[in-house]
Amino acid sequence: MNFTSITHEPNMLSNQRTSCPPGLEYLTYLDKIKVEQLVSLTEAFIGFERNNKYVLRNANDEQFLYAFEETDTCMRICCTNQRGFTVHVVDNMKQEVMLITREFKCCAGCCWFAGCCLGCAFEVRVEAPPGNFIGSIKQKGSFWKASYDILDESGDTILKIEGPCCIWDGPCCPCDNEFKLLTADGMNQIGNLTKEYAGFIKEMVTVSDKFTISFPQDLSVKAKGTLIGALLLIDMMFFERRPNSNSGSNSN
Repeated sequence: MNFTSITHEPNMLSNQRTSCPPGLEYLTYLDKIKVEQLVSLTEAFIGFERNNKYVLRNANDEQFLYAFEETDTCMRICCTNQRGFTVHVVDNMKQEVMLITREFKCCAGCCWFAGCCLGCAFEVRVEAPPGNFIGSIKQKGSFWKASYDILDESGDTILKIEGPCCIWDGPCCPCDNEFKLLTADGMNQIGNLTKEYAGFIKEMVTVSDKFTISFPQDLSVKAKGTLIGALLLIDMMFFERRPNSNSGSNSN
């Protein structure tokens, strides 16, 4: 699929390498990130909710980042995918390069009411390195499709994400779920965030998922880092379910 390119000055990539957050320089060279949630045998076979762990790879399947959730047991069990979470992202040298957080909101999650008030919409903050805020993701109200704004550190909308009409997940739904990555005005698609179908057996016995994030190579490193946070939010909202509760939906 061909996407609309973002046009920058010729020296834009060079400027990105000198101005990007420390530890994320490698993102300058990427136009695709593969994200795999690691399999938890405990969660798969006895249903005990564990902290999520993810491996981030380039297009050649080479790992360059590792992300792990830090949420207390009570929050995970009682609030499941509605829970607040903290995700630490470390590089191959085990140095923390990003911090992704979502506060718990008891009334948030439903796409229909996300636009009513701040308490009804999920929001994820991204820091890189921890303590240096680079952007956020805000859920938008929608009666039809899941919708998100990607904001920079100043609070300005720089990108939008639009979900499919219906989100089908589980062993009997052999299709990918594509969330379109759009320009700030919502007019042009420049990439996507896709949850890949893992196969009947794996979808049936585990909540381990595989995703890809595609974007223009010349997109800013801060925006790329914020998109990682957006993917974790989408995973938590739509695909973080018990295997026996998988079903098609367009909201939680």
